[in-house]
Amino acid sequence: MTAQIGTKSPDLQVSEWIQGLPTNIDKEKDNVILIEVFQVNCPGCFMYGIPQAIDIYQKYRKEGVTVLGIATAFEDFDKNTAENLKLLLTEGKVIGETLKALGQYNQLVDGNKIPYKIPFPVAMDLLKKEDGPISQTKIDEIIQANVPSYESYSESQKLEIIERVKQYLKSKEYSAYIFDKFALRGTPSTILIDKKGILRDVAFGTNDFLEENIKKLLSE
Repeated sequence: MTAQIGTKSPDLQVSEWIQGLPTNIDKEKDNVILIEVFQVNCPGCFMYGIPQAIDIYQKYRKEGVTVLGIATAFEDFDKNTAENLKLLLTEGKVIGETLKALGQYNQLVDGNKIPYKIPFPVAMDLLKKEDGPISQTKIDEIIQANVPSYESYSESQKLEIIERVKQYLKSKEYSAYIFDKFALRGTPSTILIDKKGILRDVAFGTNDFLEENIKKLLSE
């Protein structure tokens, strides 16, 4: 079952904590938790998502906000690896499309390094090699998470949606626990959990309301 907003958040399952001490949702009680989910090969993550998460960390870490980074992989599995994540965190080096895009916008130093350091704990999502048949349950979960008005579509449209989901699942070499558990639609994504461990928000892309939402959760 995927995580549902308004219910207790499931704990994280990761392959490895690359930076910082290992932690989890149940270990951060009484804190508001922001989880920044990104891919190493994701230019938007480094232009918008990660800088925003760093800003939140710097402003609110002493106010009761825990910021965690999760590097995931739902595509480009040869680039979105733990090895490239380690290069990023230890040396600041970026690769692939991230390197290309940040270079075009003059946002690199020494040719291939980001000009800032990610200051909060970062883990690699738990990846599992996909094999075996595609289950109807998995298809239904993806449709439920991404097509909320599915039942209003015609039968032919439903069949087209199902076929698209099947093709997507066939293209996946790995499943990523946190990406799938929280029904994320891409990266960057943010996951917000309140002081009681309740999942309060999941957002994809540029999040203009992130700081406002964090302030609300801190005041509760």
